[in-house]
Amino acid sequence: MNEIYREMEVAMKKAVEYFQKELSRIQVGRPNPAILDVVKVEYYGRKIPLREIASINVHPEGGALLVKPWEPKIIGEVERAIKAANLGLNPVREGKVLRIPIPKPSEERRRELLKLARQLAEETRVHVRNARRDTIEKVRQMEKAKEISKDDRFRAEKEIQKITDRYIERINEILAKKEKEILET
Repeated sequence: MNEIYREMEVAMKKAVEYFQKELSRIQVGRPNPAILDVVKVEYYGRKIPLREIASINVHPEGGALLVKPWEPKIIGEVERAIKAANLGLNPVREGKVLRIPIPKPSEERRRELLKLARQLAEETRVHVRNARRDTIEKVRQMEKAKEISKDDRFRAEKEIQKITDRYIERINEILAKKEKEILET
């Protein structure tokens, strides 16, 4: 049984990690280097993640990100890649560095961001519930095959539900934190 629980938890954990990663990309007025994770730069004929060819930092005065390519000659390519990523960001060249101002979202944009965050949370809950459903199905198949008793199945279903509830609660906590962040900026 422990192996079945472990498999289910791995699936649930991956769903929650993906949810956290997607939420980190939701830009809410505070500079967050994670929003540039999707940017790929054409570099010697290959698409390379921006993080692998440049340093990305928060501007000391806040309100912007600083991107410094390790090879200054590719700054134009980095600038094009950031614009092409459709993140709504407009990099400004300052010598060998790109400054990317992060605008404060309007009230309408905040509502859109809240809606997006809630949608991502619901999709993640669905993934967690699907993992629960698949695991319960495995347990029921084990009972049918006489590998476990009816009592074992009931205990297993109860444990599966406890694990599921824990992950759903984690998703709700992460969402509440992100909603607060969106509303505070």
